[in-house]
Amino acid sequence: MNTIGDSDFYDAEVHRHNVHFRAAAAVRARDRVLDIGCGAGQSTREAARAAVEGSAVGVDVSAAVLERARRLGREEGLGNVAFQLGDAQTHPFPPAHFDLCISRFGTMFFADPVAAFTNVRRALRPGARLVVMAWQGADRNEWFTATREAIAGSRTPTASASDLEPFSLADPAGTRRMLTAAGFAGIAFADIHEPVLYGPDPAAACDAVLGLRHARDLLAGLDAPSAEHALDRLRGTLAGHDTGGGVYFDSRAWIVTAHA
Repeated sequence: MNTIGDSDFYDAEVHRHNVHFRAAAAVRARDRVLDIGCGAGQSTREAARAAVEGSAVGVDVSAAVLERARRLGREEGLGNVAFQLGDAQTHPFPPAHFDLCISRFGTMFFADPVAAFTNVRRALRPGARLVVMAWQGADRNEWFTATREAIAGSRTPTASASDLEPFSLADPAGTRRMLTAAGFAGIAFADIHEPVLYGPDPAAACDAVLGLRHARDLLAGLDAPSAEHALDRLRGTLAGHDTGGGVYFDSRAWIVTAHA
């Protein structure tokens, strides 16, 4: 979902989560902040505004969203923010440089999470903090289950590995082992229970859902009449979640904190 065309939607979708995330990050005036999977850079720019005597660097694998991030940084007059194209698993970060690493839903897709977090940890000075927001399990995220069930109808499709990638850090025990292996300590989890916004109305929400990989994959396996029935069911589900002030789905996330 994190592309130039929908970055504004993405920031609006997780607005309520971002309030908790920003509070947990607690960026200090002199912090040098690294933001992993920064997308269009909202969290990076917020960190830069808080680090008035420090700096913030956002890293992402998408050149397109980074161009938008750089433009927004310039428009906001932020001289202490920079954006770099790179994969956190292999990117040559300066060693022992950063005081804080943050990531808002940007660390769930690593091919080798231990290698990636080890590389990030090397970029942190001793005692530096890690603050990561990640989804809890699929069964605790209605934005996934309700839309998937609506499209599938009476079928019960098995979630593929790619479907479950957003939930790769859902298990606290597994995440704790992974971060420990990467050289982090003091690992803690905070439960964040907030709705996500999928659009101002059902039509906009339908466009947003159809941009999700799990929805596209389900529809791709259907013939034309079945796909139209699936879309009708999806529209009905979205209408049922229309509050009059937007289409909302329940969700739960973790804020994972640790130190190097």
